Amino acid sequence: MKKLIVFFFFLTLLTGSCEKIEDCPDCIRDKVKEFAKNRICKDGSAGVAEYLFQDQYVYVFSDGTCGADLGAAVYSQNCDYLGYLGGIAGNLFINGVRFHEFAVFQKKIWHD
Repeated sequence: MKKLIVFFFFLTLLTGSCEKIEDCPDCIRDKVKEFAKNRICKDGSAGVAEYLFQDQYVYVFSDGTCGADLGAAVYSQNCDYLGYLGGIAGNLFINGVRFHEFAVFQKKIWHD
């Protein structure tokens, strides 16, 4: 039984991209594909991650670290734009609360 659990754990890691997860919203999958094509940083620092925030899944599209004032766009599971973290203003808030204090990381959806 233990081997079976380990097998499924590694299988989940190997198939962990948004394009292969059935419960990933279609609109997020489309945004990830577009983001991957048009990303600003191509140095391995750009990525998309799923968080649980305010009782819903949200998706953070991080531009990467190749520029001093880059940030991350945040979208709801319904693909509604919620705001932008970081950037030149150094914003930390989404929906009026500090995002990283209340957001719980779920998984990496895509990375460069």
